[in-house]
Amino acid sequence: MILMDMKVDNLYALNDFHMNMSYPKKIVNSSIPNEFLEDRKNFRYKKLNIIMGSNATGKTSIGKLLMNFANYISDTIYRRFFALVDDVSKPAYLSLDFVVKEPILYRFEMNINPKNGDEYTKEDIDIKLVMTKINTNDNYETCAERIDKGSFTEVSVDDIDLGGWFFTYPFDELGKINTYSIRDNDSRYLDVLKKVMTTLDPSIKDIKKIEDVENAYIIYLSNKKVLLENGKIQSENYLSSGTKEGIELAYIIASMNFGYHDFHYCDEMFSYINSDIEKAIISVIIDKLSDRKQVFFTTHNSDVLDMNIPKHSFTFLKRRIIDGVPKTEAVYASDYLKRNTDSLKNAVENDLFCTAPDLNKIFEIDEEI
Repeated sequence: MILMDMKVDNLYALNDFHMNMSYPKKIVNSSIPNEFLEDRKNFRYKKLNIIMGSNATGKTSIGKLLMNFANYISDTIYRRFFALVDDVSKPAYLSLDFVVKEPILYRFEMNINPKNGDEYTKEDIDIKLVMTKINTNDNYETCAERIDKGSFTEVSVDDIDLGGWFFTYPFDELGKINTYSIRDNDSRYLDVLKKVMTTLDPSIKDIKKIEDVENAYIIYLSNKKVLLENGKIQSENYLSSGTKEGIELAYIIASMNFGYHDFHYCDEMFSYINSDIEKAIISVIIDKLSDRKQVFFTTHNSDVLDMNIPKHSFTFLKRRIIDGVPKTEAVYASDYLKRNTDSLKNAVENDLFCTAPDLNKIFEIDEEI
């Protein structure tokens, strides 16, 4: 799946939110080549999406909405969306434009009525899936405009195969605590796992697959052994928080390398990891962004702003309270910085995008003492 556009209203805490993953013109000598559909070079999309923003700006909510959409396409259970509505007295809306295998732009559109009574019913939700073919010279904007004007074909969810996707979040999200993604019976994955884990913790001497036991590995430390089985770690206190995050990161790199999934949303995966290691992992992933792969990273690490990454890969989220309603806006670095010599890090440090948090109340504490 390639995500091209997202519009949200009244789901989680996202109100009147819009984020777009196309970009307007070809970038010469880009560090991420071929950011377009094969045989449709005008249909450009951001393969790498780095989302930055202060706390509570919606980074995790975006990922959870996309995961609920992907699961709906898989099982058509519509009731999951009712639990996502923020204010049940108001309508809710979700629109997603995406591409899968064929040169076709799909639009998933969902409307939920205000709740009338104790429970939502099937009549309260309307979901429509439409498509338009991507012609040879089309870009995303021309295809989206055709759908906007009503020139589309309605299709069934059963006709859609999103391919493989992978979502990962901080451990306090989704009720999944200390569960990691691991791959069984793939020696290539084990090699990646070893390289990542021994980089994060040099005291790790080896990692071996336990024969005849599914999804089970032994992590050999200098004087201890740690069992990793079905995503669970025994004796977690033997491993640092950053080392444990490496298990998930190794899975992501292996997935990009060996084609487990094509779409990845990775939320706050580097909270406990050295900045240089984070940049190295992102560089490796960029090298693997071939074919129709797309990856989303959320991060607070401003050091990634100095990497050789196209400016259009960066989206900054800012949240404001407007008429008592919190609203998140997506700000694109490429809308502000047009020259190759423009420093993205300097722009952020000088708050060019107006995304810095308001610190006044923090400093008021000092004044009150």
